[in-house]
Amino acid sequence: MGIRGELYTTDVVLENRTYFFNVKENRAGDIFLQIVESKKGDGADFDRHQIAIFAEDMQKVLGGLDDALRIIEKEQKNRKKEKSAKKAAKSEKYGLKSDKLIYRKKGAEPKRGDDGIKRTGKVIHIKSKIEDSTDSQ
Repeated sequence: MGIRGELYTTDVVLENRTYFFNVKENRAGDIFLQIVESKKGDGADFDRHQIAIFAEDMQKVLGGLDDALRIIEKEQKNRKKEKSAKKAAKSEKYGLKSDKLIYRKKGAEPKRGDDGIKRTGKVIHIKSKIEDSTDSQ
């Protein structure tokens, strides 16, 4: 047996938190899982929170965790569907046929059609005939 009754320990280091998963044995011989969350607080100290799950309760806890994970996955799928449906409705409403943007090289003149419309991509600029006659003078 290791230090303080530890049989096994591992950690998961994230950006601002670290999670420790410790399998321990207490003085009575009961084996349990200790989960510790440690995050940096103000200054040099750390905030630590821990829970202990005993071996006889592990299956119930894992069942609850599994249910919660299924709900999270389902919610993420629903949000993804809603986002794509909203995007499709927006493109249908505004007539956007693709997500591709039209770019032109810097300094290049935008294409003009015979109708006097300056086409620069999705935005259409219309140059009036009055401006054309004043520019030529």
